[in-house]
Amino acid sequence: MSAPVDVLVVGGGPIGLATAIEARLAGLSVVVLEARRGVIDKACGEGLMPGAVRALDRLGVHPVGFPLAGIAYVDGTRRAEHRFVAGPGLGARRTRLHAALAVRAVRLGVTVRQARVTAVAQDAASVHAAGVSARWLLACDGLHSRVRELAGLAVPPAPARGRRRFGLRQHFRVTPWSDVVEVHWSPRSEAYVTPVAPDLVGVALLGPPGAGYRESLAALPDLAACLEGAVPVGALRGAGPLLQRARRRSAGRIRLVGDAAGYVDALTGEGIRVGLAQARAAIATLDAGEEAYEAAWSAATRDYRVLTSGLLAAARSPLRGAIVPAAVTLPRLYGRVVERLAR
Repeated sequence: MSAPVDVLVVGGGPIGLATAIEARLAGLSVVVLEARRGVIDKACGEGLMPGAVRALDRLGVHPVGFPLAGIAYVDGTRRAEHRFVAGPGLGARRTRLHAALAVRAVRLGVTVRQARVTAVAQDAASVHAAGVSARWLLACDGLHSRVRELAGLAVPPAPARGRRRFGLRQHFRVTPWSDVVEVHWSPRSEAYVTPVAPDLVGVALLGPPGAGYRESLAALPDLAACLEGAVPVGALRGAGPLLQRARRRSAGRIRLVGDAAGYVDALTGEGIRVGLAQARAAIATLDAGEEAYEAAWSAATRDYRVLTSGLLAAARSPLRGAIVPAAVTLPRLYGRVVERLAR
């Protein structure tokens, strides 16, 4: 075993690196373990809420991207649009976000090692994984967290019954036609259109298994018309199933952070914002005990869990077709929900 460090972070994606930065800003020594090499990409909407932009600024991280003025729900000719009140969001390629976090982490003295965690052991004073001994282990290893399983915190998946949803994302070389994130609703799926550069948009499709990317786009003729002639850029990436559950977020000296701690769905588009809030809560409560982090995690994720679960339930029900008309008819309510998520 190497000499003990204060914090061992498993997972070197954006939330893992943000957690490491939080730890260094708190004066703690940090080692990050990540099995993959280089800049890490992921299938996601790539829209950062204004709250996420502010949280990254506090960490000293400023990714390059496309300013986002708000969010629009679109269903054919119906459109409900709300523009953020407290400053813009940011459409940022996941690779650019990861690179900016990685640079900041290294400058702060974070050690990053390429390693895969296959076993975790802990005692009253320390926790050990992949040859590293630490006072605390923070698992930031994503939807399919290996640490969550090794720590006995995983919950077996419930019977599908239409609950399994997946995400697919492709970029297109085209000038953005809007300065907001557009969420296009079809009978079976949602398409998140996020401008990420002056000549590039990302289109992330969320829906049930078996929903092909081209078929899902074809079910959204207005969006397909905007993309007509646009050249696909990069690989089509997928993620899922999106719903993941954890029995608890703590086990002795282990804490689950980000998607590893449990995930409802990408429907409200605020995964990074919620993950950053969890990272901050995890570092702030390290010495306060398991229940302190459980309470802080619950407070940091409550709006996301309640609003996303409610919207997802409506989207799976006969009410699905009424979501966009309701947002058009009740613009103040729609705006309040967007602002609540954008904090």
